Amino acid sequence: MVVGLIAGGQQAMFQAVEGAEDDADRGAEELNMLQPGPHDVVVGLAASGRTPWVLGVVRAAKRAGAVTASVCCNHRAVISSEVDLPVEIDAGPEVLTGSTRLKAGTAQKLVLNMISTATMVGLGKTYGNPVSYTHLRAHETPEHL
Repeated sequence: MVVGLIAGGQQAMFQAVEGAEDDADRGAEELNMLQPGPHDVVVGLAASGRTPWVLGVVRAAKRAGAVTASVCCNHRAVISSEVDLPVEIDAGPEVLTGSTRLKAGTAQKLVLNMISTATMVGLGKTYGNPVSYTHLRAHETPEHL
């Protein structure tokens, strides 16, 4: 199962919650409510690689015994030294400085697509090319793909 957390909670998806990403303790608290453990993998996304809320999350995950990973867009980022599996993307500078929802966000999304695809294969949820746990509709049968 995948659980997504965002600094500022669900409301932050639709309206900015100023300063939420600067609270490492709150990130840790929110993760701890999910009771992660050794059978979990926690992936922290921070374009800069130093967002306090995300650092709080991965540190709490590590203390709980979970495997930790990160996806960021800076070389030698702070978060990379805090996790088991760091991914550092060189997306280059943004067209608008500080607007990480542009190239950095897109690059991180591509890495997440790769992680989810590899996870499905690793869990045996694929058969050949199609994902096997889904229900194909008539127009999606292998002979139509």
